[in-house]
Amino acid sequence: MLLHRDTIGAIDEPSSERMSFRTKPAIKEAIQRAAALSGVDASAFTMNAAYRAAIETISGRERTMLEQRDHETFFAALDHPAGPGEKLRAAFARHMATIEGK
Repeated sequence: MLLHRDTIGAIDEPSSERMSFRTKPAIKEAIQRAAALSGVDASAFTMNAAYRAAIETISGRERTMLEQRDHETFFAALDHPAGPGEKLRAAFARHMATIEGK
């Protein structure tokens, strides 16, 4: 059974960009061995693994997942926002005094 998932094959555009990097011999050997065991070349194996990791990283940074309890608390706060506190009222008063004083 092959372990390789081709995540980049569905992207319909030409492969015109080049990426290169240096690595340690042990890392290269492990990637080549894993690629061979998966039935693909090292380039395809590496590109798919890097692309999956990139998508997971982007997704993890662009979305926030909330537990059910936190979800309910968050939306309750949106539905019933707290009024301005004393410090915010004081800041507004200072701002109005500054604006009116000009």
